[in-house]
Amino acid sequence: MKALDKRLGKRLDKNKVILAVAAPALAVAAAIVISSLVFLASGENPLRAYWIMVDYGHYSDSQVWIINKAVPYYLSALAVAIGFRMNLFNIGVDGQYRLAAFAAAAVGGAIALPGALQIILLIAIAMLVGAIWSGIAGLLKTTRGVSEVITTIMLNAIAASVIGYFLQDGRLAIKDGNLLHTKFLPESSHFFSFPTHPKPVYGFVVIAVLAGALYWFLLSRTRFGFDLRAVGASEPAAEASGVSVKRMVVISMLLSGAAAGLVGMPTLLNESFNYGTDFPAGIGFTGIAIALLGRNHPVGMALGALLWAFLDRTGGRLEFEGYAQEIVGVIQGVIVLCVVIAYEVVRRYGQRLQQRKVGEELAALARTGNADTADDSDKRDKPEVSA
Repeated sequence: MKALDKRLGKRLDKNKVILAVAAPALAVAAAIVISSLVFLASGENPLRAYWIMVDYGHYSDSQVWIINKAVPYYLSALAVAIGFRMNLFNIGVDGQYRLAAFAAAAVGGAIALPGALQIILLIAIAMLVGAIWSGIAGLLKTTRGVSEVITTIMLNAIAASVIGYFLQDGRLAIKDGNLLHTKFLPESSHFFSFPTHPKPVYGFVVIAVLAGALYWFLLSRTRFGFDLRAVGASEPAAEASGVSVKRMVVISMLLSGAAAGLVGMPTLLNESFNYGTDFPAGIGFTGIAIALLGRNHPVGMALGALLWAFLDRTGGRLEFEGYAQEIVGVIQGVIVLCVVIAYEVVRRYGQRLQQRKVGEELAALARTGNADTADDSDKRDKPEVSA
C-alpha cells in the first residue's frame, strides 16, 4: 500500500505541475486568438496593435504610471478576494473605498499631527470606515438573511449620496473652479515616494505588498484562514466541525471592508491630497475582474493588476493611433473570460485524470492481491510429501 501511495503521489505531483502550467498557457493563447479576431473584425491589423502596446508600455514614464495605477487595483482585488474565498460577493468595494477616502480626507484636512502620526491616523480611519460600511452587509446577512450582493449594491448608492451631501461648498468642501473638494491635507499627510524619472513611484506600493503578504499568511497559515476556507467549501461541514458560520461571515466582511478602505489611499496620500468630485471611481468593480483574473492568489492578482494597468495605459495610445476607444475594454473582458474558462476546463480535466489514475492503481493492486491469494491457496491445497 505504501508503494501505491508513493507511485501515485509522484504521478499526481507531475500532473499537478503540468496542469498548473497548462491553465495560464491556455488562457493566454485563447485571449490572444480571440483578441486578434476582434481586431480583424474591426478592420485593424492585430500585429500592429500589439506592437504599439508593447512599444509604448516599455517607456519609463509608462512603467511608472502602470505601477502607480496597479496599486489601488491590487488592493481592490484583495478586498474582493477575501469575500470570494468564503463564497461572499462583496460588490460594494467601490462605495466602501470612496466613503473611506472621503472620511480620511475630511479628518486630515481639519487636523495636523506631527510626522507619521497623521498618516497612521488617516489610514486607520479609512480602514475603520470601510470595515463598518462592509460590516453592515455582514450583519444583515447573518441576522436577517439578506444577500450581501443586494446589500452592498444599495450601500454603494447610499455612500455616493452621503459623499454628495457633505461634499458641498460651505459644508466639508471648498469650490475650486468647476470642482468641489475637501481641504488640502497638510504636508505631514503626504506619503513618501520613490524618486524615479520622470515621475515618482508611489510609496504606497510598500503597503500593497505588505497587505498581500498578510492576506497570504492569514488565509494559508492560520486557523482563521482554514476556518474561512472551510466555510467557503461547505457551510454544513464547517458548522458540524464547530465553526461558527455567522461569526466568520461578519469577520470576513469586516476584513474585506478594511482592505477596501486602503484602495483610495494611494491617490489621496500620494497624488491628489484631497477628495474631490474628480476622485477616481469604479476601482471596486475593476477589483472583481482582477480577483477573478488572479484566481484569488496574491501573486496572481498582482500580475493581473499590472496587466490591467498596462492595458489602461496602452489603450490610450491605441486610441491616439486611430483604433476604436472601446477596443481595450473588449480585450480586458476577453482576458478575464479566457482565464476563468481555461482554469475551469483544466480543473475538470485534472479531476478526471486523477480519478482515472487512482482507479488504475487500485485495479492493479486488486489484481496483485488476487494473484497472491491464489498462490497461497495452491500452497495450502498441495499435499505434503513424506520423507
